[in-house]
Order: sequence, then C-alpha cells, then structure tokens
Amino acid sequence: MAKYGLLGKDLSHSFSKAFFTNKFEKEKRKATYHNFELESLDLFPELTYKTEGLKGLNVTIPYKEEIIPYLDKIDKEAAKIGAVNTIKFGKNGKLIGYNTDHYGFAKALADYFPIKEKTALILGSGGASKAISYVLDAMEFDYEIVARTPSIDSISYDSLDREIMEDHLLIVNCTPIGTSPNVEDCPRIPYQYIGEDHVLFDLIYNPTETEFMKRGFVRGARVSNGLKMLEYQAQKAWKIWNS
Repeated sequence: MAKYGLLGKDLSHSFSKAFFTNKFEKEKRKATYHNFELESLDLFPELTYKTEGLKGLNVTIPYKEEIIPYLDKIDKEAAKIGAVNTIKFGKNGKLIGYNTDHYGFAKALADYFPIKEKTALILGSGGASKAISYVLDAMEFDYEIVARTPSIDSISYDSLDREIMEDHLLIVNCTPIGTSPNVEDCPRIPYQYIGEDHVLFDLIYNPTETEFMKRGFVRGARVSNGLKMLEYQAQKAWKIWNS
C-alpha cells in the first residue's frame, strides 16, 4: 500500500493527515497518510529507508529550508523560492523537491481581490515567507518583510508605525505565532492602525480564527485563515505525486 505523510517537528496542530485520509476514503484509494515528527533532520535518511511504500511527503515548519540538502533534485520554482514543502519519491528512489505553497496562497488570496493598493507586509522570514514573497513579486506588490532580527532584506517589528501600517494593506502572517494550543498569542504589530482597507491573511488554520484575525476583524479588515491555502497546495501536491 502506498504511503504518504507530513514531515515536521510538532504536528499536533496539523490538519493534513485528516485531509488526505478523508480524500483517500472518498476516492477509495489504497493509500495511507502519516505524521512523521522528527526532532532533527539527521533522522530523515533513516525514515526514508525504513518506511516501506513511501511515495510522497509534505514538509512543514521548521524544515522547509533545511530539507533541501537531503534531496537529489529541486524543481525550478522551489529553487527560486528557496524552500520545499512537497517531496516526490521518483524513480530509483530519487527525492525531488517542489513548492506548492505559492500555488495555494495565490489561489486563496484571489478571493480577496481587489485590494485597494498592492502593498503588503510579510510577517516572518522563514520558508513559508519565501513562498509568499514569490507570489507577491509575481503579482507586482510592493512589500516589506518583518522579522524579529532585521536585516538588509527586512525591517523590525519595532519599526512598524502608523505610516507603515496604513501604507501596507495586505498583512500576511507567516509565523507560527497563534497556532493551537497557544491561541491567545499573535504577532506583535500595532493593530490600532488597521482599517477597513486592510486584508489580514494568516497562514495558520488551527485555530480557524486566530487572535491575529480577530484583532483585524474588529478594526474592519477582511480576514482569512490558511485552510483554503492548505487545501489548494495539498491538491497540487497530490497531482505532483501522481504525475
């Protein structure tokens, strides 16, 4: 029987297993989906060796960038993004990395157009952030990346003032802050400057309504969690595994 799964560190919050298990049951496919929690990617080669019938993996925090050296080949888009969230087990056991996050985000974000101005803040600078940047570049957004440790490519949370907040109408949370069970947490941004022209998009989908979303909603913003993005990227991953 074919096996698929999710590779990450703490997967208690993930809906991927339920999504694919339900998909397999509906389509009467002889396949199973598993959560593979690894404390370190040093254990990854052993996982692939010992797990019989493994055909594909999704990859989540914190391994979307770290996984790349373990792969035999990287898809062009994943290479441009610099992060992998889908692995296909190809012929002769070759591991091929792809990124479907950008596809999922672009499809999900389309429901929130038009946005008054193509301006955005990306909260976080990890693997998910790289996929979001890739999409916003393609859509010709002007955006800033906000990171705990600012660099030449990012600004700090402390620098977010009224002008920056009002000038950036799409705010995308690419951090795990607010994920269950820490549902009272949220990114440290000045929510008082958010208004009805803003869209707050949280890549988190558990809980379905995060504190980040709640704070935006009460200010009049349109808000979204990451569930639609998850579904779109998962569907894309399934096509890759079966191509």
